[in-house]
Amino acid sequence: MKKSDLVIVYHRQPYEEVVEDGKTTYREHASPNGIVPTLKSFFGAVDQAAWVAWKQVDPKAQKRFERVVRIEDSYGSYNVSRLPLTAHQVRSFYHVTSKEALWPILHSFPEKYNYDPVDWETFREVNWLFAEAAVAEAAENAVVWVHDYNLWLVPRYVKQFRPDVKVAFFHHTPFPEPSMFNILPWRAEIIESLLACDLVGFHVPRYAMNFVSTARSLKKVEMIEEVPVGDGLSPYGMALSVPQVPTRIGYEGREIAIEALPVGTNAGFIDELCRNPSTHAREADIRAALGGRKFIVSVGRSDYTKGTRDLLLAYERLLGRRPELRENVQLMVTSVSANAGMAAYRTVQREIEQIAGRISGRYATFSWQPLVLFTSAIPFEELVAYYRCADVCWITPLRDGLNLVAKEYVAARADMKSGALVLSEFTGAAVELPTAVMANPYSNRNMDSAIDQALDMSPEEQGERLAAMLEQVRRYDSAHWARHTLARFRDLAGAGLPQPEIAA
Repeated sequence: MKKSDLVIVYHRQPYEEVVEDGKTTYREHASPNGIVPTLKSFFGAVDQAAWVAWKQVDPKAQKRFERVVRIEDSYGSYNVSRLPLTAHQVRSFYHVTSKEALWPILHSFPEKYNYDPVDWETFREVNWLFAEAAVAEAAENAVVWVHDYNLWLVPRYVKQFRPDVKVAFFHHTPFPEPSMFNILPWRAEIIESLLACDLVGFHVPRYAMNFVSTARSLKKVEMIEEVPVGDGLSPYGMALSVPQVPTRIGYEGREIAIEALPVGTNAGFIDELCRNPSTHAREADIRAALGGRKFIVSVGRSDYTKGTRDLLLAYERLLGRRPELRENVQLMVTSVSANAGMAAYRTVQREIEQIAGRISGRYATFSWQPLVLFTSAIPFEELVAYYRCADVCWITPLRDGLNLVAKEYVAARADMKSGALVLSEFTGAAVELPTAVMANPYSNRNMDSAIDQALDMSPEEQGERLAAMLEQVRRYDSAHWARHTLARFRDLAGAGLPQPEIAA
């Protein structure tokens, strides 16, 4: 079988695996919105592509396990190379090392960091297996594109196997400043691997600058070029602002390109959903149930970084401070379990449910429910209807690499010219959307002020702020991100990749 010009390495499989009548089928995701569909959009722009992911497999079944499957869907025809990991490998690599040691440091929560149970040898082993699978799929001079922190060691292993390939890496989480990152005992090994890349990408300039500063604290890294940050990414005034961003660094005679470009949402698809009669029907049902009340929506996971606990406490204060809002406002919160098997996330979910129960117990009446809490995911098509009914979208994580929910809300309100977005300054999206109502989730007073401002904002001001955000969301959508990234890959690989042809 022909080797691939582009190999995407990501821990999740690019489809939903469903068993029907005892037979396994691979079903395309219903929504083309989100990171997996965005990455799959690259498949139509290259002659041959592959995806590398993991799947937990019982050791007794590994001999019969089909490692490489051929997928044909609306994104094209491509190979999926699946690593059959044991339950022990999955737990050690993903649940323990990635989530208990690396995740808290990336999000600047050192008090949550747990080094003791880490088995770094298993983390290395799994990353080595990803690298082996990637190079097995890669054509000569191909681009191997690695995604996210749990695959930090893959770039160096890939280069050891195949010096001919170009390696790109995209970091979906925040990248902390050196004093935080360097808490990790494996810091030098991680940075050495990332410096083996030809291109390292981040959502916003702050994360790129933090990475380069960390690399320079650990290795003899040369700053070759840095450029002023454009107005589109708020170079001044925001919590995550930086005026300059590195674009090229040097290490051991090699040059590494640095990129800061936030992933966009699929604004065109959201536009289509907004025009769909079924969306209109669902909107009508939601509005009828609201009965004219102001509606606030917040969408997230039950992760301590997402700030849902602090948001609920702010809502509780709101109802206490402003009795005129009682029976005249409703909050809908989704807090979907991030990792149900982990004690830290169970504790977060339990606290969220306790606060939600207390609010309802204190303020609910026979005719009014102040809060609706969903602990399972809402289908995206229905979520768009909720966005369109929401006077306020309240997104205030304590730390977040980007946050696509904020962009989805803006896109869903395009034809309505109203709606207020309350956004934490500590999300990557905040530097893209400076006309949102900015909130500091570490300050009760600031959180209270932000939600008051959003609820009391005039329709004219809402329209002006929303128009500015909508221009940014539409211009820098998922298709723009894909086209720009593919052009960078062509620069890296030369004639190995075609001209960018990803449609808007």
